[in-house]
Amino acid sequence: MRFRLNLWALLVVIVFIPGLAGMRSPDAKDHFKQGLAAMREGKYDQALAQFTQALELDPKYADAYNSRGNIYLAMHQYDRAISDYTKAVELNSKYSEAYNNRGFAYQNKERYEQALSDFTRAVELNPKNFVAYNSRGALYTKKQQYDLAISDFTRAVELQTRYADAYSNRGIAYWSKGEYDNAISDYTKTLELNPRHVLAYSNRGLAYARKGQYDRAIADYTKATEIEPSYARAYVRRAWAYYHLKNYDQAWADVHIAQHLGQGFRARFLADLRQASGRDK
Repeated sequence: MRFRLNLWALLVVIVFIPGLAGMRSPDAKDHFKQGLAAMREGKYDQALAQFTQALELDPKYADAYNSRGNIYLAMHQYDRAISDYTKAVELNSKYSEAYNNRGFAYQNKERYEQALSDFTRAVELNPKNFVAYNSRGALYTKKQQYDLAISDFTRAVELQTRYADAYSNRGIAYWSKGEYDNAISDYTKTLELNPRHVLAYSNRGLAYARKGQYDRAIADYTKATEIEPSYARAYVRRAWAYYHLKNYDQAWADVHIAQHLGQGFRARFLADLRQASGRDK
């Protein structure tokens, strides 16, 4: 089950260090602002250069370390991201957002206990940090601690009622517990908030399929492929649903599309589909 952890929720949270904000170099602040603007436009190389210039002018600029760490995170340079986040929390020990971001970098390196520690520290420092609750919930789901995950996702949506990704992630935790109706409810809420949330359509389709509601599942998988035609997993799941409805030609059509996109199938499923469709003769 794929998670949607929104990097943009990490990128533009600014925390000023008490006693230092008024001492900040005007030139460093200008480079920092230019870095944020470039980052929002997805111009990571420009943003990286601007944040680095800000830090050269002001080596105690915690927000610049955090933001440069976010660029490294987006570029999958996790060790560099961790180094910058660590510097940010050394400069500001109460920097909740930097702890959350470092936790996310640790999670991407599969250093789960360090990630959990950072997410927990983030919510201890700022009990209203809904992004950190979502991050920790996703990690609890990965660790198959679903009740803890659901508790964190619930807290996230209590703090930010329009947090679509937290509803989607809670749906994943409910699905993992076999609570398909609760999962469908959360995916539906996600789609009310974000009608183009591909993962919610695909995962709601999977929940419908587990309940034997294959027509509804197919409708959701189809919507997912309309929004993101290259999302191979939706074709895989739709092929499986078509197979259960004995619509073998369309199942094969989805198999071929998914394979063209580089997505494999279990050999048993293909063998069953060949036999059922008469293509094994």
